[in-house]
Amino acid sequence: MPAFLEKKSFYLAKNVFYLQEHCRWSYIVKEANSNDIAVKLDTAMADIEKDNPPLQGALLSNFYSSLGADIRTLKNLIDEINKINEERFQEEDLIGRVYEYFLQSYAVASTKEEGEFYTPACLVELIAELIEPYSGTVYDPCCGSGGMFVQSMKFVERHYGNKLKVSIVGQEKNPDTRRLAKMNLAIRGIAYDLGEKATGESSTFVDDQHLNRKVDYIMANPPFNLKDWRGDNELLTDPRWHGYETPPKSNANYAWILHMLSKLDVTNGIAGFLLANGALNSDGVEYEIRKKLIENDKIEAIIVLPRDMFYTTDISVTLWIMNNNKKARTLNDRQVKDRTNEILFIDLRTWNENIAEYDISKRSKKRKTILTDEQIDRIKNLYFSWQTGQGYNDIPELCKSASLKEIREANYSLAPSKYVEFVDRDLDIDYEKEIKRIVKKMEIALLEEKRTVSILEEAIREVN
Repeated sequence: MPAFLEKKSFYLAKNVFYLQEHCRWSYIVKEANSNDIAVKLDTAMADIEKDNPPLQGALLSNFYSSLGADIRTLKNLIDEINKINEERFQEEDLIGRVYEYFLQSYAVASTKEEGEFYTPACLVELIAELIEPYSGTVYDPCCGSGGMFVQSMKFVERHYGNKLKVSIVGQEKNPDTRRLAKMNLAIRGIAYDLGEKATGESSTFVDDQHLNRKVDYIMANPPFNLKDWRGDNELLTDPRWHGYETPPKSNANYAWILHMLSKLDVTNGIAGFLLANGALNSDGVEYEIRKKLIENDKIEAIIVLPRDMFYTTDISVTLWIMNNNKKARTLNDRQVKDRTNEILFIDLRTWNENIAEYDISKRSKKRKTILTDEQIDRIKNLYFSWQTGQGYNDIPELCKSASLKEIREANYSLAPSKYVEFVDRDLDIDYEKEIKRIVKKMEIALLEEKRTVSILEEAIREVN
């Protein structure tokens, strides 16, 4: 091999992994029968991590040695992987798609707590399509396995943008999940800043790894209805709540909203995030915060999603779009109108395209709701047409553009059902005609019953 191809700096400059000879697959295959193959695998992993800073802390130490697997089992594993046709590795993002498959499979079989790290791909794609992270910094305050970041880069690729113009910033409290995120991003060649460490028991609220940093885009799926996220006397005067009430200790939903708002670039920052539906109508302190968010014109769109979209809960959730600039301007080659004091409400609860996901641990299938590519395009086109004012109309049982006056009259509720027109199909019923039809049907049923009783009585008499 030419000497320049062995220079580590040559690879790192291109954000490509550098592998020493003993870390390469050809060497592992050659040594598959050796008695110390587990040690060789662990050594390769350790040196790959050492030589490639993006993987620091991502790979487990001495994993294969601690498995207790015999040599034959490890050799069989290596042989199976080696059967994959090399041409398959020329496919776009093959390793990334394989990794995504295993993340999804794990989420399907997970408990509620374990599955928090994974957001269904169709929802992440929807968020990216709506907020359009073409260039700037993308932030996720609870990034899980990094799915939001991966999808933001896929969005840029789909639209022929430049991935080098997008920076990735986030943090994650769970060390194992943080490792998943680092690997998920690293195998796709995505540079990132996930802070100095996993925060463990300290939440993003207590241990902000990107203090005072402003970002252009936020994509997030915070834990739903998180309780006891702060102590009784903790964070009461935190600057992130400036101008708003302190979010209640009993539920972190509005703490997440205000934390994200504090991170957004004050000029053009935009966020897309998921919350439990309860945040749309909650009362008390949360009502006061929501009222101020609406009066301060921070909310652009509210989209209630179908049920059963998540692998670990069947509740319906809401996608919020929060925007610091709703003025008329040119936005990504579109001329958008002034949407000041307007909010777009979309209700997708009747959209229930289903797929079956196999739960490996239970040897059974779970039926989950997805959004198809066509449905995502329809939502995006609806949102964009509302932004531009070109071809948008309120659609009964689907969408409504509500004014601040209407929202005030609805006591600052953000539930789409308060605004989207409900079609009362009963109004088209001719009740007099319907009653006559029902009476006639009952008369026929009674006659049939009499005939049946008569037949039974005759049969009994014959038996006697």
